[in-house]
Amino acid sequence: MENYVTIKFLSLPNNVAFDIHRGSDELLSGSVLSSPNSNMSSMVVTANGNDSKKFKGEDKMDGAPSRVLHIRKLPGEVTETEVIALGLPFGKVTNILMLKGKNQAFLELATEEAAITMVNYYSAVTPHLRNQPIYIQYSNHKELKTDNTLNQRAQAVLQAVTAVQTASTPLSGTTVSESAVTPAQSPVLRIIIDNMYYPVTLDVLHQIFSKFGAVLKIITFTKNNQFQALLQYGDPVNAQQAKLALDGQNIYNACCTLRIDFSKLVNLNVKYNNDKSRDYTRPDLPSGDGQPALDPAIAAAFAKETSLLAVPGALSPLAIPNAAAAAAAAAAGRVGMPGVSAGGNTVLLVSNLNEEMVTPQSLFTLFGVYGDVQRVKILYNKKDSALIQMADGNQSQLAMNHLNGQKMYGKIIRVTLSKHQTVQLPREGLDDQGLTKDFGNSPLHRFKKPGSKNFQNIFPPSATLHLSNIPPSVAEEDLRTLFANTGGTVKAFKFFQRDHKMALLQMATVEEAIQALIDLHNYNLGENHHLRVSFSKSTI
Repeated sequence: MENYVTIKFLSLPNNVAFDIHRGSDELLSGSVLSSPNSNMSSMVVTANGNDSKKFKGEDKMDGAPSRVLHIRKLPGEVTETEVIALGLPFGKVTNILMLKGKNQAFLELATEEAAITMVNYYSAVTPHLRNQPIYIQYSNHKELKTDNTLNQRAQAVLQAVTAVQTASTPLSGTTVSESAVTPAQSPVLRIIIDNMYYPVTLDVLHQIFSKFGAVLKIITFTKNNQFQALLQYGDPVNAQQAKLALDGQNIYNACCTLRIDFSKLVNLNVKYNNDKSRDYTRPDLPSGDGQPALDPAIAAAFAKETSLLAVPGALSPLAIPNAAAAAAAAAAGRVGMPGVSAGGNTVLLVSNLNEEMVTPQSLFTLFGVYGDVQRVKILYNKKDSALIQMADGNQSQLAMNHLNGQKMYGKIIRVTLSKHQTVQLPREGLDDQGLTKDFGNSPLHRFKKPGSKNFQNIFPPSATLHLSNIPPSVAEEDLRTLFANTGGTVKAFKFFQRDHKMALLQMATVEEAIQALIDLHNYNLGENHHLRVSFSKSTI
């Protein structure tokens, strides 16, 4: 008696399902793969026992690139949609063939280049479906062709996905079945941060969400005065797990609450790799706004970074290619850990200062880039050292991570956490020669306003400075002269194209930029405009 296998395509409009009955040894299930050595076009294969041997040829790992990919070791209950989602981050998926009896599938992408990118990416980051590793390689076949009738059904699955992807809604007049992409099964999450009292950056999000699977793309933006993000996994199951685990959690104690929902999108189109958006599958993307592409070393680390962080529980700062993101890792480590306070030690000890030049005001200005400085005390008997009290422990951690080892007034400063809990003010009537200053009520604090955009623009010291609050009467030459007078060399300058209140200015060295920021932040440019200066991640 001949045995039969049943293949059901459920991911169809109007819940259409149909069966294909073939002998149990048949592998191609009513389809034919067109190979370079075959003259066959669209026809139904007559199955026989030799097909199994023929299929085993797909197991070769060193095949030539092809836009048809062979996927093996699929979980038994995996849907067409989940397989399609594997390919969507890399380009348009044009066809799919499920071999459910063999736990295998063929996926055809629109271009060979997209297939190469996909194989390269998943060579470094093992893909998982339903918590099970799967294997992807090039097929020996260059094109996936199916019987016309069957192809209509397969295309319906792809059309349903495309409708959600491009129009954010199903096809007009069509009901997508439960195994097609619905918002609850999208690999893309929409994330809103409520009560954002502390900075939440792209790197913070990547650290947190990588715990649940490989993060492929992130786009951050501000909408309705709220910091939001779209984050794409390679697998919808990872998105589901992340949402269940993280929705409603606080990144820091009692603030920065994650609100997570599924996006109607199933693929994100990232054009630039910078602090606002990133495609971890395309390290070659430019940074945008005329800026150069990412440093090659950092670009090369992207793939490693994703694979290192995809291990459950692996949230080590060492996995981040940019050491300046260590604070982001520390933030990620506190997710979902009740009772861990954002307080911590608020006092920093800064040593090896230039005692001839340093003042409480200069330390307030520099350390104020990373938090709201409350008090500064230059030590009376050791004037090359100072205590700086920040508003909270996260700000002191940020300042230490960014400023330790930087040059200030010609000397490399050392920044560590102090054993002191507060900086004591001098007793009333006691003259300490102006070495201690209370900045608690300073109007120059950058982070007083909860959710301020300043939280999203915290970068390590760099030669490029971001200038804002420039009045219309001040020209490029005025600013070049002003910054040259700080003792450095202005290498480049550029007004923002859409907003001449802002500009980028590049000094010759990071040390010169630090000096210029100390000297000119809050400088009065006239017309009641005080210049705002901060470090930029961009270059000119």
